[in-house]
Amino acid sequence: MSFFISFKEPVVVNDLKDIIKILENSHQSKVMIVSDQYLSGTAKFKAFTDLLKAESIHYSLYNDTLPNPSIPMIEEALSIYKENQCQGIIAYGGGSVIDLAKALGARVVRPNKSIENMRGTLKILKKLPLLIAIPSTVGTGSEATLAAVVSNPRTKEKCALMDPVLMPKYAILDLSVVESLPPKLIAETGMDALTHAIEAYLGKANTRKTKKMALSAIKIIFNHLEKAYSGNIDSLGKMQVAAYQAGVAFTRAYVGNVHAIAHQLSAYYHLGHGYANAVILPYVLRYYHHSIDRKMAKIYDDVFGDSDLSLQDKSISVIEAIESLKDKLMIDSSFKGLIKEGDVLGIVEKAYKEANPLYPVPKIFDHQDFLNVIQMINQ
Repeated sequence: MSFFISFKEPVVVNDLKDIIKILENSHQSKVMIVSDQYLSGTAKFKAFTDLLKAESIHYSLYNDTLPNPSIPMIEEALSIYKENQCQGIIAYGGGSVIDLAKALGARVVRPNKSIENMRGTLKILKKLPLLIAIPSTVGTGSEATLAAVVSNPRTKEKCALMDPVLMPKYAILDLSVVESLPPKLIAETGMDALTHAIEAYLGKANTRKTKKMALSAIKIIFNHLEKAYSGNIDSLGKMQVAAYQAGVAFTRAYVGNVHAIAHQLSAYYHLGHGYANAVILPYVLRYYHHSIDRKMAKIYDDVFGDSDLSLQDKSISVIEAIESLKDKLMIDSSFKGLIKEGDVLGIVEKAYKEANPLYPVPKIFDHQDFLNVIQMINQ
């Protein structure tokens, strides 16, 4: 079905000040800004809202977004949107903020459909209000995707909405927005981007473009994530590009079993999505065994240069490089008993349902496979 879906990319803008021209050309005078408590209290955010005020653009603010945004948060934002008669949405934040903004847009145009009823593929099918994404991290890639993932606190599940109408119209990749990112966030969101790119590349729903984008993102991340984490601003800018490219790749080629597990752990234990992906990634790659050797060898050749190593040795070398990068970024090697025994079967079942039959993975996991991986990552 993906071959019949429009994957038109957002218009990429590199200067935050250009948002004024975008709003004027779109005849927007009342907008809703979606953000979070931390970002909305920064000097950069104030400078941004001052820019809007100076041009007589009225804005309303929802800034109670938390990691793994929930359905109640979306409904709160919707009330503010309606009360203030907003016309468009600006998401200023990380993946959680952008996902909440997308889901908000879906509720605006489908007021009689709940988030649960829009869960899945092509359940919205109605043009959203103008949606502008200003990513404040270097990893989620949500500014380039047609998906929004939100939590249902009642069922402890993640709800994924997938529809081309959720793609932001504009993505503003301004380095000044991310230049003060804490190292921990650079590390975790950067590893999130790496997971997106690798899972997209290893999957079986690639196009020539998605493979090119995924490989480019992987190479940039291996070359620049550690430098960005250590304070190199130029490398941080490169990571913005990598996150966007990974987003373009996985919105068409999809993700895989790493995400199927990570989504459940985030819903159960409120883990940061990038952190969960980073911990799980090497375990799943090792579990795939020889089914990914050829593609992993291609990653090795692109990132580290061709060599006389066997396909299997190249594959293992890439996994070891991921583990080494995680160590340098001070990311845990496992969850160390975080996963409660009583939750395991529920997590396994939900991961299995998420992955099958949607994700075009290199190796299909059954319930036992998911159980095996969860037991390994919890040691």
